[in-house]
Amino acid sequence: MNKKSEKNWVNESIFYHIYPLGFTGAPRYNEGEKTAGNRILDVLEWIPHLKEIGVNAVYFGPVFESVSHGYDTSDYCLTDSRLGTNEDLKRVIAELHENEIRVVLDGVFNHVGRGFFAFLDLQKNLEHSEYKDWFCNLNFSWSSPLGDPFAYETWHGAAELVKLNLQNPAVCEYLLNAVGMWMDEFGIDGLRLDAADCVDKEFFKKLRSFTKEKREDFWLMGEIIHGDYRMWANDEMLDSVTNYECWKGIYSSHNDKNYFEIAHSLKRQFGQGGLYEGMSLYNFLDNHDVNRIGSLLRKKENIRNAYTLLYFMPGIPSIYYGSEWGIEGEKGQGMDADLPLRPKLDLKEMEGTAQELITHLKKLAEIRSGSEAVKYGGYEDVLVRNEQLAFARILEGEYKIITLNLADHEETLQFRFRDKDYEVRLEAYSSQILE
Repeated sequence: MNKKSEKNWVNESIFYHIYPLGFTGAPRYNEGEKTAGNRILDVLEWIPHLKEIGVNAVYFGPVFESVSHGYDTSDYCLTDSRLGTNEDLKRVIAELHENEIRVVLDGVFNHVGRGFFAFLDLQKNLEHSEYKDWFCNLNFSWSSPLGDPFAYETWHGAAELVKLNLQNPAVCEYLLNAVGMWMDEFGIDGLRLDAADCVDKEFFKKLRSFTKEKREDFWLMGEIIHGDYRMWANDEMLDSVTNYECWKGIYSSHNDKNYFEIAHSLKRQFGQGGLYEGMSLYNFLDNHDVNRIGSLLRKKENIRNAYTLLYFMPGIPSIYYGSEWGIEGEKGQGMDADLPLRPKLDLKEMEGTAQELITHLKKLAEIRSGSEAVKYGGYEDVLVRNEQLAFARILEGEYKIITLNLADHEETLQFRFRDKDYEVRLEAYSSQILE
């Protein structure tokens, strides 16, 4: 894709991913008034920091009313009381917008929590519930693991997550009305669709039609781990999906001293004739479900090169809150497995730590924001070795060459690109961006 694409806010964005319940230190369980608070307002203190590192879009993990981790929705039209009121969240979104920062919310539409009104009615009225067709594979001849006199389909065997029947028009209408409320009253700019591979594709078509009719630049991004991304990201469904292939390729290339791995993925995805040429996938080094990049990398010195790849590969870069300081976090076991990945952070405390990575990210953001080739251009291999990599981002007459060295010693790269000879001296664990 070497021709200039139409400008859009998504390609201009550097995202910051916040998991609100962890970020704000909210209680693990929602106990109504006992655990209520205005914790979402903590985000306001972070706005100057976001702007300083070049962030201009925020993706908030679950904010809808729920019982525990946020993905067990109780009410799609209320902000989780542990985070605050709807007015609190409106204030946060308004102030982000005033600072030219877009806002994307987590849309959890595959399943609901057991506190959802339709499920409560089902528990009360059983076969006579008017909402019995709102859920998948109900069976009144069996019992659920949690003691209900009926069984139901769950998300990956988690009994607290009840799968919605998205083939029921009433369910779709309810969800689309909720989305419309968030668009109209809160002014959100997009949705990240949780567990998108489990969601009925016809629902995504309805969601796209509904949101694009209201606002053409509304962005829909799906959580997809495996498979052909075009099954979900296409002109009928979603705009983008999570790029888990390159997430794995970036950290394992550095750990194995093998840039051939990530180079193969980048060329396969975005090279001329590539599977996703011209698409803007959502790229990341870590998130609320996987180990922090500070823990994934065997050599911490490689973290700067990992971020260089993130910012200059095709697609949209996203930082998971706190990882801009290289903090560590590893997934545990059992019910508490994700807690180490979702900590409360004190901004002043973090600003008192080493700032070398922050400085690096600011530089990357500045270069990226000033380059149409990086934001919209195509991808081309220039040089690939086990411990060195060079690739170009090209748009019409403009290009940038990204060079990286993951070795523990200095290396000099010599190559020819666009009829010009280059000789680049790279220090250990470093990168350079060339015109």
